[in-house]
Amino acid sequence: MLKHRIIPCVLLKDWQLTKSVKFDTFRTIGHPKVTAKIYNKRNVDELIVLDIDASSAKSGINFKTLSDISHECFMPLTLGGGIRSLEDINKLLAIGADKVSLNTIALENPNFIKEASSKFGSQCIVISIDVIKTKDSYRVFNKNLGIIKDLDLVKWVKRCENLGAGELLVTSVDNDGLECGYDVKLISLISKEVNIPVIANGGAATPKDAVKAVNAGADAVAAASIFHFSQYTPNNIKEELKEAGLPVRL
Repeated sequence: MLKHRIIPCVLLKDWQLTKSVKFDTFRTIGHPKVTAKIYNKRNVDELIVLDIDASSAKSGINFKTLSDISHECFMPLTLGGGIRSLEDINKLLAIGADKVSLNTIALENPNFIKEASSKFGSQCIVISIDVIKTKDSYRVFNKNLGIIKDLDLVKWVKRCENLGAGELLVTSVDNDGLECGYDVKLISLISKEVNIPVIANGGAATPKDAVKAVNAGADAVAAASIFHFSQYTPNNIKEELKEAGLPVRL
């Protein structure tokens, strides 16, 4: 049985690692290299770093800082943000990424998912899907593109899988950074529609939230605030999952 993963998901902004609150305000976590060293010692299973400066300002991917993080990182590493070409993916893999996360480019050109997975393998391609809840439904949201009203969430996750995505990173914008718990309804909705791993992100407040997310269908849980602004550690989450009878790597 595959073990459930605990994954810090942090943002690279202004040369620092940060955590967002509802994709709007940001709290600094720390220096990239130092933070990577800390994660090495805290028994996390993977690390996700998204370069949001590259995504929002289109200033280009900060390969230097991402490379510095990679050199300090001894767990599997996913890098994303600002990817516009297969060459960008190639460069990220060359500096040490194990996987890459695609968001805007996938929405603008879905066939890019197929191109990337064909060239680098599905196991390398993570599709990041940010979701916002409207009055009556969940909608795909993108910081650059806004709410994409003509895109059905369920159809989108299925299409991502069919085009070759290896994993989905699903973030609740509404819960992001608020430490109010994962949106288990959203996790359940998506996990029932795809056969690839779903990483739940946005809202973790206590280790019990991770248990709820996994029971709702998540294969892995991503978080940041809980690790930096509370007393809980990744091992606390793993111990809670184990007590609930869920397989984890201790």
